[in-house]
Amino acid sequence: MDPLPLVLLALVLACAVATAILRDVLAAIIAFAAYSLGIAIIWVLLQAPDVGLTEAAVGAGVTTVLFLLTIAKTVRPPGEAILEPLDPKGLLVAVLLVGVLATTLGALPPVGAEDTAVATSEVTNYYLDNAYEETEVKNAVTAVLAAYRGFDTLGEAVVVFAAGVGLLVVLGREVFA
Repeated sequence: MDPLPLVLLALVLACAVATAILRDVLAAIIAFAAYSLGIAIIWVLLQAPDVGLTEAAVGAGVTTVLFLLTIAKTVRPPGEAILEPLDPKGLLVAVLLVGVLATTLGALPPVGAEDTAVATSEVTNYYLDNAYEETEVKNAVTAVLAAYRGFDTLGEAVVVFAAGVGLLVVLGREVFA
C-alpha cells in the first residue's frame, strides 16, 4: 500500500485531536485549517478533485477567515494552559463511536472498483453516455451539477448566499455599533 494516504490520515487525525484539545483558539483554528487541507488532499487522492477543491476553499479558506474574524472580535480566555483537560466520558463516547464506524469499513468496496453500485448504476451510465451531447458541457461533473441537478445546485447556492448575507449583516452591525 502507498504510504502517502496513511501519512495523510495520521496528519488529519492528529489535527482533529489538536483542534479538540487546544485551549488557544488561534492554534485550534490553525489546526482545523490543516485538518481541512489534509481532507482536501485525501479527496484529490480519491479521484474527487472537485470535492477536494470545495473542501480547500470552504473548509481551509473561508471557514478559517471567518474563525479568525471571530477571534479578532473576542477576548482571550484567562489562564496559561495550552491544552483543555479531557473529559473521560466524552473521550469514551468518541472512541466507541469511532470503533462502531470502523466496523463498517470492511463492507466498503475498494476505491475505484468497477463493480460498485455507483459505477454500475443506470443513472451513472446515462450521465456518462449523454452528458456531453445533451448539455454541451465538456466536463461530466459540471454537466451533472449544472444541468441535471440544476435546481439542487441552485438551492445550495441560495443557502450559501443567504449565509453570506447574514454574516455581512451581523458583521455590519458590530462595525457600525
